[in-house]
Amino acid sequence: MSNEKMHGDERRQLLLTTLQNSLRPMTGKELGELTNVSRQVIVGDITLLKAKDEPIIATSQGYLYMHTDSTPKKIEKSIVCQHDPHQTEEELNILVDHGVTVKDVKIEHPVYGDLSASIMVSNRSEVKEFMEKINEANAVYLANLAEGSIHLHTIVADKEENIKNAEEALLKAGILVE
Repeated sequence: MSNEKMHGDERRQLLLTTLQNSLRPMTGKELGELTNVSRQVIVGDITLLKAKDEPIIATSQGYLYMHTDSTPKKIEKSIVCQHDPHQTEEELNILVDHGVTVKDVKIEHPVYGDLSASIMVSNRSEVKEFMEKINEANAVYLANLAEGSIHLHTIVADKEENIKNAEEALLKAGILVE
């Protein structure tokens, strides 16, 4: 691609097509390099695409286009967890080790009400990357902003058995709230 900056509509169409065809999340930096604009411009473009109801989510690994497909329906469930911050990696690893994807974390904040953040981790490598980003940014876990660190996760799996086994392991680790 040339060093010329692309005009907004053309750039957003390229971003949309690129994300739709990508098999993995793409970072704002990658998308900025593709279109010769800054990451900040990409953030604005993604916001505009979302405003047009494009199913793009921001994950800890980058932007992801959420395709609606005809594959068999996955099982989705919300679970309630409570643990110390140092157990976050253990919690996520327990879930992914049982074939579960952790979509998000949700809390009830005393001032802001319901808050949620995308996590989108499905394996130990993604959990490690997520934890590294939290540590590098010196970020506070969303669960730490909730009373008693009680938080919810939306989890997804191919089979009910995966979720059941993950819940049993979380219960055994003292993390799942029944």
